[in-house]
Amino acid sequence: MYVSGRGTGGYGTILPAISSYQKERNSNSIVFVVGTNVGRSQEALTKSLKLAELTGVQLPLKFFPDEHNSAKSYIQVLEQVKLPACAIVAVPDHLHYEVASACLEKGLHTLVVKPLTPTVKEAKKLVSLAKKCNVYGVVEFHKRWDRQNRILHDLFQQGDLGLPLYTWTEYSQRKSVPNEIFRTWVEKINILQYLGVHYIDIVRFVTGAEPVRVMAMGQKSWLKEQGLNAYDAIQCMVEWETDSGHTFNQTLLVNWIDPETSSTMSDQKIKFVGTNGRYEGDQKERGVRILLDGQPLEEPNPDFCRAYQTTDGKLAWEGYGIDSIISFLNEVSSIINMKNKPQDFEGKRPTFSESVFSTAVVEAATESLNDRSNWETVCLS
Repeated sequence: MYVSGRGTGGYGTILPAISSYQKERNSNSIVFVVGTNVGRSQEALTKSLKLAELTGVQLPLKFFPDEHNSAKSYIQVLEQVKLPACAIVAVPDHLHYEVASACLEKGLHTLVVKPLTPTVKEAKKLVSLAKKCNVYGVVEFHKRWDRQNRILHDLFQQGDLGLPLYTWTEYSQRKSVPNEIFRTWVEKINILQYLGVHYIDIVRFVTGAEPVRVMAMGQKSWLKEQGLNAYDAIQCMVEWETDSGHTFNQTLLVNWIDPETSSTMSDQKIKFVGTNGRYEGDQKERGVRILLDGQPLEEPNPDFCRAYQTTDGKLAWEGYGIDSIISFLNEVSSIINMKNKPQDFEGKRPTFSESVFSTAVVEAATESLNDRSNWETVCLS
C-alpha cells in the first residue's frame, strides 16, 4: 500500500517519491520492487505504468517475484542482481530486522518505515550492523518533515515555549486499516507501535529529551468481534527528561477504529504546553474541504503526499511524505559521491541510533499493557 497504493485509489508514497526524485535529478535510476506475491507484483506493475503516464517519468522497474510466490524474494534480489545503491524497507513491523539486516550486510544504505523494530534488542543490532558495514541507516519518520511539526520544533529550540510541562496527542485511522489492509499481520503489532510512534519520535525531535518511564492501557472490543486479537485503542503516558534534568509528560491517545465515513484517513492533533506558552496543531483539518454529489465530505491533507499539476501538464507528487524519501535519496547520493559520511547525519536525521528512543518507548508500553498497566522503566540498552 505504501509503495504503490495497493488497495487504494492512489499510488502510494514510495514510488511517487522516487518518480519525483528521478524527474528532479534527471537520474537514471533502476528500481527493484520486491514483494512476496506474484499477483500483487502485477498489481504494482499496473499502478506503476499508470503513474508513469501521469508523471511523464519512465522509471526502469523490475518486479519480484515474477513467477512463483516467495516470502524470500528479497534474498534472491540481493544475491542475484547487480546491487543498487540503497534499499527502502516497507514490510510488516515484525520483519523489519530480518530484511533490513540482510540489506545492511550487502552494503546497502537503508531506509526503514517506522518503527525501526518492535524491540530495543533488534534495534541495537541494526545500529551496530550499520556502523560495522559503514552504511547509512535511517527510519522514515516523515512527520519530522511536516511543516506544522517543524514550527513546533523551531519554537521550542528558540526557547519561545519555555520549559516543557506536557504534550498531548490524539491520532486515529479508519477501521479498514487493521480489519482489511493489515489483517494478515495486525495481531503482531499494536496501534501505538503503528501510529503513536510518530509522535514519540516528534517529542524526541522537538526537545532532544530522553524517555524515562511509560504506562499504557488499552481496549479490545470491535476488532475482537471481527476475529482479531488486537487493541482497538491505547492510551499511553510517557515521562521524559531533558539534558538539564527537567521532566515532563507526554499523553498519547490512539485508535484505528474510526468510521469509514471519516472525512480523512488520519485524524491527528497535537498540543504542547510550556512555561512560556503553548502550541496547538490540528493536523487533520488543514483548511481544505471537498464535497461532491454522491460522495461523503473529504478533508484531504494537502501537505503529506498529493499530486499537483506541473507546468509541463504532467503530475508531480509533493508533500512531507515525499520530502522524507527524497531527503534519504539525496543523502545516499551525497555519501556515494564522497561529500558526506553516514555519521554526518547523526543528530540531524532519524538515524537508526536516534530511532532506538522511540522503539524503547513502544517496547516499554507493550510491557505495561501486559503488566496491568503498571509503570515500566524505559530500557535504552
